[in-house]
Amino acid sequence: MNAPTRGSLRRATNVSLDQSLVEAARELDINLSRACEQGLAREIKATREAHWLEENAEAIESSNRYVEKHGLPLAKYRLF
Repeated sequence: MNAPTRGSLRRATNVSLDQSLVEAARELDINLSRACEQGLAREIKATREAHWLEENAEAIESSNRYVEKHGLPLAKYRLF
């Protein structure tokens, strides 16, 4: 799922938030819907990244072992 864009479809929903956070957000003129949406988007991204790392841990470890044993592929062509 991509980050929401301007004009994307919106769906009304109910959430329970800490009262002091809601009050502070209102005092600071923070749009609660947008703030919740942005926080949810960050959480979705982080969770997807964690799942990807978990699902690919074996391949990553295999690649790391290869580099430890043989060095970086094409390292002889590096200019630095």
